[in-house]
Amino acid sequence: MGLCQSAGGDNLSQISIEEAFDAYEAARHRLPSADATGQSFRRVETLEDVADEFDVFLLDAFGVLNIGETAIPGTPERVANLKAMGKRVLVVSNAAGFPHAALIEKYTRLGYDFASQDVITSRATLLANLDLQRELHWGLMATPSTGLRDLEGLNLTYLEEDPTPYDAVDGFLMIGSAAWTEARQALLESALSKRQRPVLVGNPDIVAPRESGFSIEPGLFAHRLADRTGVVPEFFGKPFGNIFDLAFKRLGSIDKSRVLMVGDSLHTDILGANAAGIASALVSGYGFFAGHDIETAIDKAGIVPDIIVSRP
Repeated sequence: MGLCQSAGGDNLSQISIEEAFDAYEAARHRLPSADATGQSFRRVETLEDVADEFDVFLLDAFGVLNIGETAIPGTPERVANLKAMGKRVLVVSNAAGFPHAALIEKYTRLGYDFASQDVITSRATLLANLDLQRELHWGLMATPSTGLRDLEGLNLTYLEEDPTPYDAVDGFLMIGSAAWTEARQALLESALSKRQRPVLVGNPDIVAPRESGFSIEPGLFAHRLADRTGVVPEFFGKPFGNIFDLAFKRLGSIDKSRVLMVGDSLHTDILGANAAGIASALVSGYGFFAGHDIETAIDKAGIVPDIIVSRP
């Protein structure tokens, strides 16, 4: 995990796509496995070209619905058309850093019309799986400016520059990394080296595409601390099955052969769909692989989508 953040407070990094890809590959031993033997893909232009083949579309957010704070051109209309055709369209996103209501407001502002129950996030997945750990005192990696909506009732302490909470808490929740720093990461790794405790990761992404590069996400720091401390984090969100289980529960009785996961990342969206036993479509014109050789990346990773779609 050689990636590092910039000096700015938004955790934007000037890493290359090759460095980002290699960081995911370095973490493959902690990701689900999926057998791609004999699998091949076909190319289409948009999701409407395969609409007759599927009843349910699970859409990633970054790289599919939007890049940063900008909607991908034509995608709000495409989503509306799929719904008008009677398709179920859900957002399945690793957007753990923001409260659910804030995401709904964002998608509405970008021109999308999603019902609250049709937006499924890694944040919600983590909260749905806390179970008996709900009563623990948690140290929180998150951005204070986004607030604690959805997290009410948990015993939380923000992790900042004061080393005291790192030693005192019962475990750590890694939800948002926009305000995270190398100094805080060093405090976290030191505390875990002295006393191992549970680490729950609400966003397994290592990077996410933005308007001006990649942002560094909690998954990067989680894999780094695992490498350095021996603590095995528990991940919630793509590519792990827990977020797909939550989506299937929300959908009710469905034919999984008629479900398509659409995303821009091989290591989260496509690998997760393959492991969950559903079809997958990789967006080539936006997001992670925009302007890059997607077929070489597929060959190198051995993660094969069923479809490559030029634009959502």
